[in-house]
Amino acid sequence: MPDVFTPVIEKLKDIGAFNFLFPYILSSAIFYGLLRKSQIFGKPEDNVAVNGIVSLVAAFMVLAYPILSGVSIEGLLPPFFMQSLVVLLIFMVVLMIMGMFLPPDLPSVLEKGLFHDNKALAVLAIAGILGFLILFLSGLSDILLGKQTIGTLSPDIINIAVIILLLVVPILFVTWGGKTSAPKIEKPKEAERA
Repeated sequence: MPDVFTPVIEKLKDIGAFNFLFPYILSSAIFYGLLRKSQIFGKPEDNVAVNGIVSLVAAFMVLAYPILSGVSIEGLLPPFFMQSLVVLLIFMVVLMIMGMFLPPDLPSVLEKGLFHDNKALAVLAIAGILGFLILFLSGLSDILLGKQTIGTLSPDIINIAVIILLLVVPILFVTWGGKTSAPKIEKPKEAERA
């Protein structure tokens, strides 16, 4: 039996859903969520219309970008999301393996371990590096920086920058820990009674 999804995906591609419709829907949802979260225009309940109008207009600007710049993003977004999914699956498998060896309440154990002594910044830095790596591997860096910028960078410069990042981040992670305070010396209980 032939695949049911292939003709559907090809028809969506023919009508421009991957180049225009889906990026428009995704960007409008992201803009709307960010406007509600940041509360730039006041409480979200009071300004639903303003948040909606701003997010729709910003999403139309995203929709206009492929047409005005002549860049097709339909071949760039699917690899970006697929590579992001692979990274998320790797994290999920790591968490499942950690769950076998750590106590049952894994989120509280991770919260105590990661958010103590600014280790959350290291996790954020690693996530940012992975995000930029996916951005460059998927080809979306051409849209972010422009084809002229990427074309002028030689592969040697890019390789050196990646190696420097891979060397500097662990050093920052190790040295940027919180300052340890001197241990408190407790008096014996017998001395307190006297």
